[in-house]
Amino acid sequence: MEFTAAMIAGLLNGTIDGDPGTKLNTIARIEEGHAGALSFLSNPKYEPYIYTTGSSAVLVNNDFIPSREVSATLIRVADPYQALARLLTIYDEQSRPVKKGIHPTAVIEESAVIGKEVYIGAHAYVSDKAVIGDGCSIYPNVYIGDNVRTGRNCTFHPGVKVYRDCLIGNDCIIHAGAVIGSDGFGFAPVSDANYMKIPQIGNVILEDSVEIGSNTCIDRATMGSTVIRRGVKLDNLIQVGHNVEIGENTVIAAQTGLAGSTRIGKNCMFGGQVGFSGHLSIADGCKIGAQAGILSTVSEENSVLLGSPAMDSKQFLKSFIYFRKLPDMNRKIDELAKSVESLKNR
Repeated sequence: MEFTAAMIAGLLNGTIDGDPGTKLNTIARIEEGHAGALSFLSNPKYEPYIYTTGSSAVLVNNDFIPSREVSATLIRVADPYQALARLLTIYDEQSRPVKKGIHPTAVIEESAVIGKEVYIGAHAYVSDKAVIGDGCSIYPNVYIGDNVRTGRNCTFHPGVKVYRDCLIGNDCIIHAGAVIGSDGFGFAPVSDANYMKIPQIGNVILEDSVEIGSNTCIDRATMGSTVIRRGVKLDNLIQVGHNVEIGENTVIAAQTGLAGSTRIGKNCMFGGQVGFSGHLSIADGCKIGAQAGILSTVSEENSVLLGSPAMDSKQFLKSFIYFRKLPDMNRKIDELAKSVESLKNR
């Protein structure tokens, strides 16, 4: 597909500096640009590349002022990153083949209810009394358990497993290998250091527009529900324990682990490998840096935390200055001790 800079600007409500007729047929990173490619600049540290890029056009902020000549056509928009996301969505919808129909090797139990315009791929299995909403895509080797209910336009990528009784909202995307509704980690200690399994009789609820990354596991509740609220985005390889609740529009990066009964507020952002102890509450709008350890409740909204155990980011950065100086401080203390010992011996 080929577009002109003017067509792209029209789609994005942008304005053009340069040739409106610049022809574009692909998208590339600004540092790897080439003729016919559209790139974007949103992070200031990449600005040097805009003066050397081979891309034919670059999306930039409305207020971007180049410090020297730029050969590429500039398409000015309110937010280049969001504009790129819109373009990629349009490109993906037009270039990806639309899967239709039910493969002959798929197994659908008689009591299951399948909506309109649903795709079900090879070797997928839909269990008793499951309900699949209109427009859903179920790719090969997906397992949909008993009594599972999905909303409209959901996508289940290959190998997804959704256990019994779980509820999936509209417009959800679950990536390959994710497991929704496996047993929570519940065991009661008994004599002789043995453990008795506690049945996990709850379920998992995903509200609308939730996206779950590959190989992420969301445990069913012991009782009640593990709840992922509307608009939540979970990265790959995340563990969500039983009875956890994640608030609306929270985003969590890979390898984060949330122990059971943790409550996460809305609009939070967590980096990779953050660890949460169980039965905690995290206030709305909190931002937590990668590899932080959260051992206690965070009550103040919009807190920014770093470190393990986590602390206020400003306090952490001040402490880190001293941490870096510890080897030098230790050396000085050793020298001081030797001096004191020498004075004692005189």
